[in-house]
Amino acid sequence: MQKKKSGWRRFLPGRLGKTSPLVPVLNLHGPIGRGGKFSQSLSLASTVGQIEKAFKFKEAAAVALVINSPGGSPAQSNLIMRRIRQLAEENEKPVFAFVEDVAASGGYMLAIAADEIYVDPSSIIGSIGVISAGFGYNELIERYGVERRVYTAGTNKLKLDPFSPEKKDDVRWLEGLQQDIHTIFKDMVHERRGKRLIEDDEIDLMNGDVWIGQKAVDLGLVDGVGDIRSTLRRKFGKETKMKLIQAPSRSPFRFLGLDHFQNRLVNAAVESIEEKAAYSRFGL
Repeated sequence: MQKKKSGWRRFLPGRLGKTSPLVPVLNLHGPIGRGGKFSQSLSLASTVGQIEKAFKFKEAAAVALVINSPGGSPAQSNLIMRRIRQLAEENEKPVFAFVEDVAASGGYMLAIAADEIYVDPSSIIGSIGVISAGFGYNELIERYGVERRVYTAGTNKLKLDPFSPEKKDDVRWLEGLQQDIHTIFKDMVHERRGKRLIEDDEIDLMNGDVWIGQKAVDLGLVDGVGDIRSTLRRKFGKETKMKLIQAPSRSPFRFLGLDHFQNRLVNAAVESIEEKAAYSRFGL
């Protein structure tokens, strides 16, 4: 009895006869956030429908991810990545990721859901770290005579209050949380990339730094330089068809009433600013 082929080699053109290979394509673009009714950011809630639809094509040779994300919520990044892996294993489908401008931090976490990652020569890759940012308003409210009133039950209920002076104990507490999340992130990268990562005493791949295109290939963070069309046609044949899995329409007319529309506009404006700030960290 002929041994069954494993992995994406089972889907090579010779086994498909006259049928053109099909590859569903998921666009994962933008910062990764908590999601919600008015949110435009990536979250498990906003992407799960597309992800599940992509893996329902039984005849598909693979599933492709097109990623352009500066990162965001660690939890949502992990949830999206894990859902892709669950469905890939349940349906025995190979997954290929194609990075456009950036796959950094949580964006790189999405990329490692793929069995192979391909990038543009100018793609920005990495930022395997954790960041927290905010503002301190305590001197501002003092200047305008504003009194801060907070009542809690529990000595540790209020930490890093932006309207109070920063406390060293609160900063140490936050740094501890960041270290724990960073450890989880590093373990995920080692789990998914394994021996493909290059050991170099002079380069710490997990220090939050980023690398461009071919350098990321050389370090083992990704597998090659290539665009989605040429790479998939090289793997599955020139007749390979790609099917974009569209996100549900988010027309403002879905929400009746002026208050809903105003909330949507305000949230969209805030998210636009946050998105620009996220991408600007990488010069984009």
